[in-house]
Amino acid sequence: MTDAPPSFEFLPGAPDSPVILHVPHSAREIPGDVRAGLVPADAALERELDHITDAHTAAIAAVAAGAAGVAPWRFVNRLSRLVVDPERFPDEREEMLAVGMGAVYTRTTHKEVLRADGFDAAPLIERYFRPYARAMSEAVADRLAATGRAVIIDVHSYPSAPLPYELHGDGPRPEVCLGTDSFHTPAGLLDAARAAFAPCGETGLDSPFAGTYVPLEYYGKRAEVTALMVEIRRDTYMSEPGGPAGPGLHRLASALATLVDAVSP
Repeated sequence: MTDAPPSFEFLPGAPDSPVILHVPHSAREIPGDVRAGLVPADAALERELDHITDAHTAAIAAVAAGAAGVAPWRFVNRLSRLVVDPERFPDEREEMLAVGMGAVYTRTTHKEVLRADGFDAAPLIERYFRPYARAMSEAVADRLAATGRAVIIDVHSYPSAPLPYELHGDGPRPEVCLGTDSFHTPAGLLDAARAAFAPCGETGLDSPFAGTYVPLEYYGKRAEVTALMVEIRRDTYMSEPGGPAGPGLHRLASALATLVDAVSP
């Protein structure tokens, strides 16, 4: 863990690409002052990072970007989601508040104490969540201005067995779960994803995780901003819970590149 890692990075793609690969949960970095507010001892925190981190998803996105015929843009979170989770609603709309996992987590994947009761999340929201949200909104605006549309593909992973914090962990856990939004996920985008990931095994819909990420500025308002969440089951490409990647990484990256090209010019 380091004291001052960059919070996020927007990596350029082809000028005419509408696609943004969004990678919010791949990092393990926690600034020292944020670490001071976390209850678990170092060994326990490392175990929690093994469980909560979408390990190697930044690498999957990077390999896919290099393989795509039209290079997508990439927006990559460089800090752990234990700092803030940029994909959560920052208010009472967030269903994960029920298990202490709103925009700033207070409980772990195993429902243990992460931050003490009464912790003030506001400084972290101002320091990390809001700048991230603004930058992602600007990234979408940039693609809209350049191409007339934006396609956000969220790159995530999830464990092969449910963790205690999961609200919907009793549903199917296919090799690839596609998370959708009724407004922002058109049928053509979903069909392209199903076709692209068909060689990787079973492709399911909205289970065990549903929905997709759109900046609040555009959410439910701009149909030319489309979005899809790609959740990859971790045993298909890595050693669980937090081990190294295996050959499945390149197979999945190739499928992601196929999807990128299918929705690019």
